[in-house]
Amino acid sequence: MSLRTLPLLFLNLGGEMLYILDHRLRAQNIPGDKARKDEWTEVDRKRVLNDIISTMFNQKFIEELFKPQELYSKKALRTVYDRLAHASIMRLNQASMDKLYDLMTMAFKYQVLLCPRPKDVLLVTFNHLDAIKGFIQDSPAILHQVDETVRRLTETYGSLSAGEFQLIRQMLLVFFQDLHIRVSIFLKDRVQNSNGRFVLPVSGPVPWGTEVPGLIRMFNHKGEEVRTAEFKHGGSYVAAPKEGSFELYGDRVLKLGTNMYSVNRPVETHMSGASKNVASRTQDCIAPNPLAKEELNLLARLMGRMEIKKHSGTESGFRLNLFTTDEEEEQAALSRPEELSYEVINIQATQDQQRNEELARIMGEFEITDQPSQSASKGDDLLAMMDEL
Repeated sequence: MSLRTLPLLFLNLGGEMLYILDHRLRAQNIPGDKARKDEWTEVDRKRVLNDIISTMFNQKFIEELFKPQELYSKKALRTVYDRLAHASIMRLNQASMDKLYDLMTMAFKYQVLLCPRPKDVLLVTFNHLDAIKGFIQDSPAILHQVDETVRRLTETYGSLSAGEFQLIRQMLLVFFQDLHIRVSIFLKDRVQNSNGRFVLPVSGPVPWGTEVPGLIRMFNHKGEEVRTAEFKHGGSYVAAPKEGSFELYGDRVLKLGTNMYSVNRPVETHMSGASKNVASRTQDCIAPNPLAKEELNLLARLMGRMEIKKHSGTESGFRLNLFTTDEEEEQAALSRPEELSYEVINIQATQDQQRNEELARIMGEFEITDQPSQSASKGDDLLAMMDEL
């Protein structure tokens, strides 16, 4: 088990979230002189992205994120992204938030599956961060936050062995293993089957540092090559031209992790039959588990470092719809299997005094005005409380 997986998971999913939001905000963009009060403008789009990126790369938040720790469950991590997506004037309802999270997870799952070698998941992360820096070229302070995160990534992961990266990749694949949601872009590009499973290619460049398959070498007991034999591998492979750059700036070579929404086309998600069948087996947070308390403690500390932008009380939030029409959004909310809904997080864990103090600090930072009907006592659900913020 690797304790260094969470930062890569969070940053890559966050990058995909920003791609999707930027795509939808541009699609709904109205010229400023023609926009009504409840319609999006280019200024609103930039403001939303700046607010979310500033929150996502807050120094204290990143410091907490990079501490060695286990992965959160899917529902616990979804809670963090729910807070992050609403760190600006933008508002998403439940169906749109579900679709956003589905698109994020399936995109990164595809990227992890197609990484030529385990270490390349770091190049995928750099591709996301490079694109994020493109969103905030006019905000030097936020740009500095992202650059500092890139430096921290290089310091943390630059010296890891191939075996450690393999363990990280394995943990990411385990995290995604029961997710088989069909995405229109993948289906149209024929990289995903109708059951939601991805199609692995049998062509293209081989991993850097390896040879094109097709040759078998045989050695004697002295380690000397004695003969060779060729075989047909059935693919169309070529040697990698060069290794991607792991520096702050450079050619990443690998295209995984770049913005696939840069070409304007609709993106839809559909629950495959396989996903519906495994839904009953993926209720990983509905029943208590022995690690629940520790997971909640980690999540409490992480969310305590997330600084949510405070907006004036007279400023109303703008609603963003990730569906083509409101009717599609309503239908998606009704048809989504209950087991895959993230609205209610039902983890029960006994609280100790330290966690009570941490929770009080977190709730204070979110400026809660409505007091809960009961004081925080033993057995209270930390994440359910956060869901009321």
